[in-house]
Amino acid sequence: MYLILSIFLASILGLVLFISGPWVGGILAFGIMAGCMFRGLYLLNDIHRRLVNDLPRADKAKEAYKDYLREKEENDQR
Repeated sequence: MYLILSIFLASILGLVLFISGPWVGGILAFGIMAGCMFRGLYLLNDIHRRLVNDLPRADKAKEAYKDYLREKEENDQR
């Protein structure tokens, strides 16, 4: 249903842009395209920010323990 509504509204918008003439239609079409591109860029930035916040952080205690075990193992082999 949403797809049919989108197709219908896009057809009406295309008809209005075609009837309004080259200058007005071109300016409106450019505004629509630029607005969609800026909105897409904003959404990509938002998705990136959310993904970065959800990444697991490195646990310093675990890393220190792994370093300790590695050094201990190296000293035992000598």
